[in-house]
Amino acid sequence: MRKILLSITMLLSIVAMTSCSEKAKWNHKQKQAMREALREYRDMIYLQDLTEPEFVIFTDGVAFAIEEAYPVYTTFVEMPGVNDTVDMFVMTSIIEQLNADAHNMRHLFPYRYLVSQGILPNKLTHEQQRDFYKCFAQKANNYYNTVGEFFAAILSDNSSQSQIAKFQRECANDLFNWVVEVDEVDIITPAPQPNQPNAPAQQTK
Repeated sequence: MRKILLSITMLLSIVAMTSCSEKAKWNHKQKQAMREALREYRDMIYLQDLTEPEFVIFTDGVAFAIEEAYPVYTTFVEMPGVNDTVDMFVMTSIIEQLNADAHNMRHLFPYRYLVSQGILPNKLTHEQQRDFYKCFAQKANNYYNTVGEFFAAILSDNSSQSQIAKFQRECANDLFNWVVEVDEVDIITPAPQPNQPNAPAQQTK
């Protein structure tokens, strides 16, 4: 009898745990709401170059990661700074993808964009493009301490004189002998004023 009671108690405990687990899971409507909210990030750098199927896979991954971290939907949506938390999960997912495959750099700097900027020659094969992004990623990894630091550099500076542009030019030259002409900044020396030592003496009549 005691064994039966223990078995029943254990069974009830398992059922209770299962019920709590089922209750904690997000329902279909809540998951869909999360995926729709993630659409606001569609124009973000890196994400705007994804195809629609790639973007769906990305948002599914982010939504799943959030659900795993916050199994109770109401707790998640009602907590302070929920938007900042979503931002963090999106950025973390991007960084994980960049770490996983250097070729994902193409979403930050699309090939056609680099061609239009004169960084890369036209009509490179897919293999050549992959070699370029691998070279570029290696230089960036050696220079920046983290991918997050690299991403911050992208957001803060995209000029032709930046360190990132320098890496791109080096890879293009090393792989394809493609030399990119960079506009030089003219340094204009102001003319000396009359009261300065190097100023020519004024003539007196």
